[in-house]
Amino acid sequence: MAEEKKKVTTIGVLTSGGDAPGMNAAIRAVVRRALGKGLKVYGIYRGYDGLMEEDVKEMHAQDVSDTIQRGGTILYTARCAEMRTPEGQKKAAETCRKFGIDGLVVIGGDGSYRGAQTLAHQGINVVGLPGTIDLDISCTEYTIGFDTSVNTAMEAIDKVRDTSTSHERCSIIEVMGRNAGYLALWCGIANGAEDILLPEKYDYDEQKIIDNIIDSRRRGKKHHIIVNAEGVGHSASMARRIEAATGIETRATILGHMQRGGSPTAKDRVYATIMGSMAVDLLIAGKTERVVGYKNGKFQDFDIDEALAMTKGIDEYEYEIALAMSGGYQKETQKKVIRDESL
Repeated sequence: MAEEKKKVTTIGVLTSGGDAPGMNAAIRAVVRRALGKGLKVYGIYRGYDGLMEEDVKEMHAQDVSDTIQRGGTILYTARCAEMRTPEGQKKAAETCRKFGIDGLVVIGGDGSYRGAQTLAHQGINVVGLPGTIDLDISCTEYTIGFDTSVNTAMEAIDKVRDTSTSHERCSIIEVMGRNAGYLALWCGIANGAEDILLPEKYDYDEQKIIDNIIDSRRRGKKHHIIVNAEGVGHSASMARRIEAATGIETRATILGHMQRGGSPTAKDRVYATIMGSMAVDLLIAGKTERVVGYKNGKFQDFDIDEALAMTKGIDEYEYEIALAMSGGYQKETQKKVIRDESL
């Protein structure tokens, strides 16, 4: 007779890597769903560092009261170099066993998933939740915190546009996203930027941008907004070069970590709650090495190895629309005029 799989009775939850609005909603869901199913729950503080240092505390329903609207993470977060070593991975698994944690929910990005993957290889049941503002996890169309972050950046860029118009200047606004351009793409479309620079697409031909700025000014445009992704970067030096080439005052604004903070949007609260609950349900059902995602209009779970092996690029149609909205329509109109005049 095959050995019956041991039921999960105690769940641990941690947040790892960069914080993201909505993480607290996910933590709250994990705690309350698990308690509602009769399980014990432990919060692990400061990510994988907490497993190294045994910074683990039992959590009750009241511990997550009044947290769903808060940004950041009540469990704190950190990046843990020791977790990349076999010794650290073994130590983390031993801490789980010491506290009787037989199911672990890891909320973070792909680096956090790799840590979870190593714990699974040590015999710990794990489920990952996509907590990152970068939207760069391949298996999911949604990541916890992206919606809040893009709205925060959008509102900031609207304000920069006001002052940019008043002074008739060019503004380069740098948004986060690490090596992914999704935040920049969405902000570029939402803010009506004249140029959008993405690490996946930018060819580093600054002369094209300079020509676009000069052409826009000739058409009577009073400002020029460039949304620049963190993965491209160098906004300040780019601003100096553009000003020197065009004679138009150019300023760089780096939005930075303000994009990580703030009260999460309704979408981030609701989706994070559903994902946190689903993680608990998966562990109770005896599943492990899974990642919760949102794809094709449904919340789904994926094999963690397959999820990490997937690649994700910028959607070509979305990028084409972004270019068309940012001034590409002017070029198409000019081409049509030239064709019509040649008839």
